[in-house]
Amino acid sequence: MYSFKETDQRPYPLPRRPWVMTQVWNDLLFLHYSIDPDLLRSHVPKELEINTFKGEAWISIIPLKITGSRVRKTPALPVLSSYIELNVRTYVVYKGVPGIYFFSLDANSLANVLGARGVTALPYKLAVMQFKQKDNEFYMKSERVGAQDAYQFEVSYVREEKMTETDEDTVDFWLLERYCMYSYYGKHIFRGDIHHDAWKVSGVSATIHKNTMLSFLPDEQALSEPRLLHYARMKRFLFYPLKKVGEAL
Repeated sequence: MYSFKETDQRPYPLPRRPWVMTQVWNDLLFLHYSIDPDLLRSHVPKELEINTFKGEAWISIIPLKITGSRVRKTPALPVLSSYIELNVRTYVVYKGVPGIYFFSLDANSLANVLGARGVTALPYKLAVMQFKQKDNEFYMKSERVGAQDAYQFEVSYVREEKMTETDEDTVDFWLLERYCMYSYYGKHIFRGDIHHDAWKVSGVSATIHKNTMLSFLPDEQALSEPRLLHYARMKRFLFYPLKKVGEAL
């Protein structure tokens, strides 16, 4: 089921080093918001170029379930291998390599939050979360611990049946087919490479009951509706060792 032989969708070759961790992402909802890149500039490290598609920058909010998380050559531990996550990300380029920059990653597992902070330097936060499913209907709720009324998210969504791959010249492909993430540790810029087969997604309808995950943006942008939505049923990821790629100025 997970051959990982598909590489044509990648913008650059697979890393030569072996992967170090794997996990499965399940029942993902992608909520994509277009935004003026100038509104993002002060929220993204200056060393990273904001990536745009036809002049527009994008932010994506992604609720999902993670299962089967494990380190290479070790079994998945029941307590640590499954949890709920909520990502808020944008799209960047560093030295010509496109990737992802995370504003936040909320998860309901303290052990995974602390572990990911230490290993990846990504902005993981602990949250109280619910994730429910009935047939093709899903419900997800997240409240960040210690954040009072900020950083709350609640959504219901219904997926369509037909799953298709995206065309290379579309914004859908541009948003989904990303194969690295950037983070900072001290004065160093790190790139974390990932791999997976090409995304297959379906249409989805969503009702957003609460969303303060974009409260760092101007009010008119933070309260806007997503411009594009995708649903993905399942995708196994391979994660490669962090690689130092530059210095923070």
